[in-house]
Amino acid sequence: MTGYQRLLRWTAGGARQFIVIFATLLSLFPVYFMAVSAFKTKGDYLANKWSIPAAPILTNFATAFAGEKFFIRFVNSTTLTVGAVSVSLIIACLAAYAFARMDFPGKRTLFNLILSLMVIPPVVMVVPLFVSMVRWKLVNTYQGAILIYVGLLLPFSIYLMTNFFQTVPKEIVEAARIDGCSNWGVFWQIMLPLSAPAIITLVVVNALWVWNELLIALVFLQKDELKTLMVGIAALRSRNYVDIPATMAGLLIATIPIVILYLFGQKYFIRGLVSGAVK
Repeated sequence: MTGYQRLLRWTAGGARQFIVIFATLLSLFPVYFMAVSAFKTKGDYLANKWSIPAAPILTNFATAFAGEKFFIRFVNSTTLTVGAVSVSLIIACLAAYAFARMDFPGKRTLFNLILSLMVIPPVVMVVPLFVSMVRWKLVNTYQGAILIYVGLLLPFSIYLMTNFFQTVPKEIVEAARIDGCSNWGVFWQIMLPLSAPAIITLVVVNALWVWNELLIALVFLQKDELKTLMVGIAALRSRNYVDIPATMAGLLIATIPIVILYLFGQKYFIRGLVSGAVK
């Protein structure tokens, strides 16, 4: 290898490292801004938005979730997240097994139709959904919000699980059938145990989306006792009242459960994404 080639290789490697470091810092900057702002007074924030607080305070956390409202909103967010993720996961796994391992008329058409729903933004469905929820008397109920979340989560969930089920070798399924396993036995004893990475990935991704979702929770859960954490944080930024440090404190608290969930599932997270996306 000539000196020019070594220099070119070193330059390319340095450029890649620079891009990776820059992208990492760019991704972490909002987290830094949220963390330092949460411990500042309004005066410190207005004086310098980017600096580390000289005298950290904790009053912003009390302002963000005063009294019992924090616990009520935390329970509401947890209930919606657990309910929507659990129901969508069960339905997605059953549907994905049918798409991946069974033959029935219109399978490809139905699968493509479900995939097409992934490109429809939720905001365009708010009005028809609200009309339907009013008719079914499901506005201001957990059931109504969970039903909407499940419908929005299913297209991606079915897509991911179908691709993952298709990566399971046919020989394993055929051996299980020779041993007398029914479709349910293959699904329960073979597919689900082998799909742990994809399932954990799906749980983390869907839980992150439902936990941070604002539009559906704001429109369909209008009673104060049903509001979620994100709605409570958004309420801190009204036209006549803007408390950025308190808002950042609320966001910091709301981020902790999702970070904990990710830390528990990170062992399988990347493996599940790659396995579910590549046949």
